[in-house]
Amino acid sequence: MNTDIRLLNEKIKEESIFVQSLISEIGRVIVGQKYLIERLIIGLLGNGHILIEGVPGLAKTLAVKTLSDAIQTKFQRIQFTPDLLPADLIGTLIYNPKDGCFSVKKGPVFANIILADEINRAPAKVQSALLEAMQERQVTIGQDTFKLEEPFLVLATQNPIEQEGTYPLPEAQIDRFMLKLKVNYPDKSEEKTIMERMTSGNTIEIKKVIEPREILRARSLMYEIYMDEKVKDYIVNITMATREPEKYGLKIKNLIAFGASPRATIFLNTASRAHAFLRGRGYVTPEDVKMISYDVLRHRIILTYEAEAEEIKSENIIQQILDNIEVP
Repeated sequence: MNTDIRLLNEKIKEESIFVQSLISEIGRVIVGQKYLIERLIIGLLGNGHILIEGVPGLAKTLAVKTLSDAIQTKFQRIQFTPDLLPADLIGTLIYNPKDGCFSVKKGPVFANIILADEINRAPAKVQSALLEAMQERQVTIGQDTFKLEEPFLVLATQNPIEQEGTYPLPEAQIDRFMLKLKVNYPDKSEEKTIMERMTSGNTIEIKKVIEPREILRARSLMYEIYMDEKVKDYIVNITMATREPEKYGLKIKNLIAFGASPRATIFLNTASRAHAFLRGRGYVTPEDVKMISYDVLRHRIILTYEAEAEEIKSENIIQQILDNIEVP
């Protein structure tokens, strides 16, 4: 078994070399934001959609655009607005009076990487149209169903400070996102570098460093990464503790209205493997699980009014769970 893990470790280390090339290329445009860039790649490897939350000007859109520029894929940015219609997203049927037939006009969702900018500004009809694409990887126009080309990744952004004129995402849709990221301000030195880079007048050309087939190959390799039974149990315990905290010695039942869904367990497993892949390892450690837990769980724990009144956030709940669950 140890020999197998060692061979797998060497294989993953060799196959994950492209990750550093990708991070390096993105870093030519994006200053800092290591957390954001790594999580975007984890979503790409783990075949999971990502919800990005942060105030304006933190390079959320630029990071997604730069990632797509470094990959030989089709990129589409969709600006979500209150007057957006489902047909504007997925496409529609166009009538041709010459032959009396309808032809399909595909919408912008037919791309590899979709940036759903300010997703919470669109009404429920549009959000539900995106839901089928995210979950089923397919789109229905009229009576025809079209498969979306892999890799297919939805990266949605929302602004946490403007709630006027927004349509909060329903829990069912939020649960479809593998990760929810919270992007913070850069530090002082990064801020200065950003200022200098963006006022130099130079245009940075991004090179294509990876092809879609390489991403799909990396995905299949990622699922070969070894995960011990104890680490699997650790993941299940973390999820179960959000539903039945008293069984794990946690006195937070009054703070949680609804715990994490089974998707949390699945995505913790997948994202932990992707995190290990990024580190060039052929095995998952409890540290991989811990590092990714906040991003997988923060949007899946629904707090009670009591928790909100006490200004307790889901991150505080996750911290308590991770502090109390026995690490293998």
